[in-house]
Amino acid sequence: MKFPPFRAPTAHPDRAGSRTGLRTTKLLAVAAAAALALGGCAPAGGDQETIVVAIVANPQMRDAVSLQDDFKSKHPGVDVKFVTLPENEARAKITASVATGGGEFDVVMISNYETEMWAANGWIDNLQPLADATEGYDTGDFIPTIKDALSYEGDMYSVPFYGESSFLVYREDLFKEAGITMPKNPTWDEIGEIARELNDPAKDFAGICLRGLAGWGEVMAPLDTVINTYGGQWFDTDWNAKLNTPEVKAAVTDYVDLLHDAGQPGAATSGYGDCITRYSQGKAAMWYDATAMVSSIEDPASSLVAGKSQYAPAPVKETEAAGWLYSWSLAIPSTSEHKDAAWDFVSWMTNKDYIKLVGNQIGWERVPPGSRQSTYEIPEYAAVAKAYAKPTLDAMYSAKQSTSMVNPVPYPGLQFVGIPEFQDLGTRVSQQISAAIAGQKSVDEALKQAQQYAEPIAKSYQEGGK
Repeated sequence: MKFPPFRAPTAHPDRAGSRTGLRTTKLLAVAAAAALALGGCAPAGGDQETIVVAIVANPQMRDAVSLQDDFKSKHPGVDVKFVTLPENEARAKITASVATGGGEFDVVMISNYETEMWAANGWIDNLQPLADATEGYDTGDFIPTIKDALSYEGDMYSVPFYGESSFLVYREDLFKEAGITMPKNPTWDEIGEIARELNDPAKDFAGICLRGLAGWGEVMAPLDTVINTYGGQWFDTDWNAKLNTPEVKAAVTDYVDLLHDAGQPGAATSGYGDCITRYSQGKAAMWYDATAMVSSIEDPASSLVAGKSQYAPAPVKETEAAGWLYSWSLAIPSTSEHKDAAWDFVSWMTNKDYIKLVGNQIGWERVPPGSRQSTYEIPEYAAVAKAYAKPTLDAMYSAKQSTSMVNPVPYPGLQFVGIPEFQDLGTRVSQQISAAIAGQKSVDEALKQAQQYAEPIAKSYQEGGK
């Protein structure tokens, strides 16, 4: 499925009637101001070439920063300056810079949400020729669904650092103690019942951890898969906004109620990182989230529950499957003046040797998962990944709309809506959901406002913006 042609993200989707030149000018002015606030880094003088790399502050990315001596030994003439930011902030700043041609960054961490749209708009370079010319890089080794998601017109425009779907991790030891058996293909009703049984707030122990933090890449990621399997949609095939339908209300209500009844304290401000910490410290019985979690929760150096978990498919309601497909990947903005050096870094961080470097120097549990098929053939990784390798690959190969959605939709994506406006729309809707999780408003009130945000965008597509 192709993305709709690029259109500048709408600053206020509830007011977004016509797409006027004045509105676009204002939007670009706002983005430019944000980009200037980043504080660009000038290249170093002499023979030393400086590249600026913007990445997300997730554990696997911090590992890459810690391994820079290996890169420097191979490329002594390249100095790397990192801009490492939390997910929501990274998305906003990277988008602002790349969209306005700010030129602050030589390498950016993006995802399959941005890649095809940005490639079509000429914002990022075609990496296929560089990859093909790099001995041993082997783009054919990338997991096919991830490779396709990062390609435009048959060529890769970003390359995966790691790939993920979603699944449910659970404490096998606690389940045995309680005499509970995890269903082979659990439903949300079954997971809700188990979570409420194991919840023990007096001991600061949650029956389940779920994201509640506002952000289209935070709470909306898992919640969108719940909406999908309940039969909900953001837009139907005629581009009607559908965020106030009974199916969406049922999905959001069950998600919010589950957090209220058996979720972690402060769920409205809990994101991916918080749930990593909580589950790894033995304070949750289950956690539904990204398959990439394994790099942290199975690391005995930082996790108290390493080796104590098993993995089940994403819970369902009305569909066969319910996971997502996502990749944190690296791209080179078209404005970079250091493209050879940028590719040197990108290829270093995404090649087969890097996987082995992480395994040998940090630990095989910390290997970035889900990008290369060959990772799962490394004996050392296969040994530590015995519990989660197959569930990870099964989830990634089954993550598709045909099995994870009840009704057809006019946009690509499972945990996101593949249109440019979703960065803003998804964030604004997520703020409503987080408010409902915090008890500040009802689900009905949150979805009423969400529908009002979505309707002008729907109208703009009905009027010829498809």
